[in-house]
Amino acid sequence: MAFAGLVDSDVKAALNGCAAADSFDYKNFFKACGLAGKSDADVKKAFATIDQDNSGFIEEEELKLFLQNFSAGARALTDKETKAFLAAGDSDGDGKIGVDGEFSQKLATVFQQDLAEQNRINLTLSIRFKIVK
Repeated sequence: MAFAGLVDSDVKAALNGCAAADSFDYKNFFKACGLAGKSDADVKKAFATIDQDNSGFIEEEELKLFLQNFSAGARALTDKETKAFLAAGDSDGDGKIGVDGEFSQKLATVFQQDLAEQNRINLTLSIRFKIVK
């Protein structure tokens, strides 16, 4: 069953990539599962699933269970991972992550960084190919 328009095999691979305690990195997870670069509608669907109390914000306790929103058998984030994730997503310091600003911006930033890295790799390959040619 797809989560917010994600491919099940991508989600499974992303979850496997952070199965060990203290191995979760939100940037890697967003890229691996395909959440980075999704439409605003898909991002809002994902947010609504994670925002279990429908408050309009993702609080620390909901963030701790972040991975379990993708798979019931996934582990909870450690306190260290949860605090790091919250600190990265809470741009206004209120202790929670909102959908329209903070959550969407974080995903957009990860997507833009991924595109910049792809462009850098493509340019490097292009230059090397021209030199070899």
